Amino acid sequence: MNDLHTLEQELLKPSAALMADLYELDGDIIILGVGGKMGPSLAQLAKQAIDQAGIQKRVIGVSRFSDKQLRAELEADGIETISADLLNETDLAALPDVRNVLYLAGTKFGTTGKEAFTWAMNAYLPGRVAEKYRNSRIVAFSTGNVYPFTPVGSGGATETTAPEPVGEYGQSCLGRERVFQYFSEKYNIPTLIYRLNYAIDLRYGVLLEMAKSVQAEKPISLLMGNANVIWQGDANEMAIRSLRHCDAPAKILNITGPETVSIQWLAQEFGKLLDKTPVFVNEPQPTALLSNASEAHRLFGYPRVTLRQMIALTVAWLQGGGQTLNKPTHFQERTGKF
Repeated sequence: MNDLHTLEQELLKPSAALMADLYELDGDIIILGVGGKMGPSLAQLAKQAIDQAGIQKRVIGVSRFSDKQLRAELEADGIETISADLLNETDLAALPDVRNVLYLAGTKFGTTGKEAFTWAMNAYLPGRVAEKYRNSRIVAFSTGNVYPFTPVGSGGATETTAPEPVGEYGQSCLGRERVFQYFSEKYNIPTLIYRLNYAIDLRYGVLLEMAKSVQAEKPISLLMGNANVIWQGDANEMAIRSLRHCDAPAKILNITGPETVSIQWLAQEFGKLLDKTPVFVNEPQPTALLSNASEAHRLFGYPRVTLRQMIALTVAWLQGGGQTLNKPTHFQERTGKF
């Protein structure tokens, strides 16, 4: 596992392009919602890139920090931390004014039964944050769940595809986008709507879920027969670099890998590596939740970590007993109930 950890850290290192963009970017960086799945590695990447570029910028992470160990780890890496409940008006008002905002706050799982809280987090809070940071530039994380299902052979939804979210989670995320778009126009806030699906890490994600199912010989549904994936390190890098592409009115940008990945093919590849025969149920549907990220690839280049690298790393991590997070993506969901 030590060799695998070393390789993982190598694949998470900042690129020369990221360091160059940070060199040109004015001001410090604040990450709202740093305690989620992507926040810690995003903060660490930003700090590492700033240090290696030899520039002076603060990286500030904001979260409720129910996990005290995470806060200690971030501070040990030189990241400033602030414990705050963003829905608390006093906490929000007390946050420092910072030029660059990476907005990761939001909720997905447990939406069913907690619809009111979901809308408060995903559609009300963005307005309060936009008011607070009207003099900043904002990269607001969103999701491909705002799109309709598209034909598998279409190449996926582009940024010009009209939103048509299925279920209240996707609807509330579209609400988040619309609120940020409104304030971007009202205050001329340079903003970028960062529509991501699906980031993968060795500890969670579509690939880990598929590998575990194949290993355990659990039936794999093909109802959502295709998906997009991107290495979390590449997604984080694109998020930070997106600060240089914010605009008013807000720019929309899809973030994912270049492939439309067949779930059946993916399971079969894991089967070869794990010496298992995948078990499939249901027939593939002609549509899936897919995004076309060709504009992001034009701006930032193709992701550095390839799909086959991710597959091999996932198997090695699983077989080596690596730590995993119990945070399923629910990428198979077709009715929008999370």
